[in-house]
Amino acid sequence: MNTDFEWDERKNLENIRKHNVSFEEAQKAFKDPKRIIVEDLEHSKKEKRFFCIGKVGKEILTVRFTYRERKIRIFGAGYWRRGKERYEKEQNK
Repeated sequence: MNTDFEWDERKNLENIRKHNVSFEEAQKAFKDPKRIIVEDLEHSKKEKRFFCIGKVGKEILTVRFTYRERKIRIFGAGYWRRGKERYEKEQNK
């Protein structure tokens, strides 16, 4: 996968503090061939935002992101229950 990622480093540090996940690690969710991309309908109205839900190691990671100028801009990431439930539901279809 030759995808370029970007993020705000302050948001990265805040995410590490709050959710114990770096945005460097979050990139791994996009490598899961069974990943799920879902539009985030609850947040920004200025631009489309999405969730990438993918397996990283033995856990399911949810990444909030958008596309900007052919790059994936990460806003947040965490091992959240809702993402895990969605992933497992999709895999069991």
